[in-house]
Amino acid sequence: MRQIDHFIAGGSDGTASRLGDVFDPNNGGVQAQVALAGQAVLDRAVAAAQAAQPEWAATNPQRRARVMFRFKELVEANMEELAHLLSSEHGKVIADARGDVQRGLDVIEFACGIPHVLKGEYTQSAGPGIDVYSMRQPIGIGAGITPFNFPAMIPMWMFGVAVAVGNAFIIKPSERDPSVPVRLAELFLEAGAPEGILQVVHGDKEMVDAILDHPAIGAVSFVGSSDIAHYVYNRGGAAGKRVQAMGGAKNHGVIMPDADLDQVVTDLVGAAFGSAGERCMALPVVVPVGDDTANRLREKLIPAIEALRVGISTDAEAHYGPVVTAAHKEKIEGWIAKCAEEGGELVIDGRGFTLQGHEDGFFVGPTLIDHVTPDMESYHNEIFGPVLQIVRAADFEEALTLPSKHQYGNGVAIFTRNGHAAREFAARVNVGMVGINVPIPVPVAYHTFGGWKRSAFGDTNQHGMEGVKFWTKIKTVTQRWPDGGVGAAANAFVIPTMG
Repeated sequence: MRQIDHFIAGGSDGTASRLGDVFDPNNGGVQAQVALAGQAVLDRAVAAAQAAQPEWAATNPQRRARVMFRFKELVEANMEELAHLLSSEHGKVIADARGDVQRGLDVIEFACGIPHVLKGEYTQSAGPGIDVYSMRQPIGIGAGITPFNFPAMIPMWMFGVAVAVGNAFIIKPSERDPSVPVRLAELFLEAGAPEGILQVVHGDKEMVDAILDHPAIGAVSFVGSSDIAHYVYNRGGAAGKRVQAMGGAKNHGVIMPDADLDQVVTDLVGAAFGSAGERCMALPVVVPVGDDTANRLREKLIPAIEALRVGISTDAEAHYGPVVTAAHKEKIEGWIAKCAEEGGELVIDGRGFTLQGHEDGFFVGPTLIDHVTPDMESYHNEIFGPVLQIVRAADFEEALTLPSKHQYGNGVAIFTRNGHAAREFAARVNVGMVGINVPIPVPVAYHTFGGWKRSAFGDTNQHGMEGVKFWTKIKTVTQRWPDGGVGAAANAFVIPTMG
């Protein structure tokens, strides 16, 4: 059986104190085993990073950017291999898998311009004969703890900027679909990066804790559930690290009475059910304003959802594939049952869905639940599956309040033709990323990604200039060059004033 090993110091490292199963979500079988390790393996990766990072940091930014350019070209050349590998372990259909890789490449493209964004600030004559300038320097070694749902995009979001600014980087991917990050590290080495600059270590909580506690790792980026994000933020911070920890989400889509419902339905079906709903920027809650809007929307949603094709991940006609594991399937179906128990109306029930010839696959049918209310536990929590809940609002103010008061604040969308309503909503809603007639408002790579409330812990977002700031330290230099010889510098060690 195939074994997925660590990638350390430019090569495969098969050290494993334990092995974990990697499933094929399409048939439920074990397709590979991944090495699970802890402190000893991490120590070797850190040692390799420490050996390589100083020279990499001293390499001029333009040369580092050339490596990023070559890496981008290699990923594009190997797109189909990466997409099929990703799809085989995650279960998302090939088209979604390609999108996963491409959205990661968007950040790599941003990182190709790193010489420009690393330019510091300069003030001439800040005082008599005194100039002041600042520079951004790498923190040294960074680490990324990445989730199962985007095994290509999120690692590239993290390491793309981190290595471009001069750091070494260690990825700890999800043990559910670990192969793609290893392949990306191999391609990065092929692009011309030194051994030890991008490495992959596998593991579970033991490895996570080792990363959070390791004194040589200066910064950690995490994406996952909110409870674990909070844990990572607290433990990493206690160890003196810079930490950004992105958590869960329950994104709302507010539908105003004047919205184009045909377009809304098209957007909702893709946003709620694409990738089987396993996206932190999925749109699992729709909030129609007024019962008339709700009834008209529901009438159009039902046939659109019933027309969705659920298939294996290589089915080119499928809208989405299986979820990642049997345990996750059981969790999703448990939330559907819970919502029905709480009083939600099961309009379309996706539980018990099977696919002929793939009866043991981890499939969940599309589910639509109406008359969900804010006091329901199933509304309060993240389901992370192909489930769309309808929460009816009486008016604009109630619709605005629902996402604003929810424990999560990752993304939100409003659908309307009214510019004033859209502007008011964007200004007042208590959520980090807002879409106006855009169902999944993921910012482009040269802006930044990050939510509010329990969707994110830490003060700095991912990628864009926020990412540059997170992975660098700023150093400010105040300099004076006095006239005359050595004797004229008698007062050189007096603290200068700016007067």
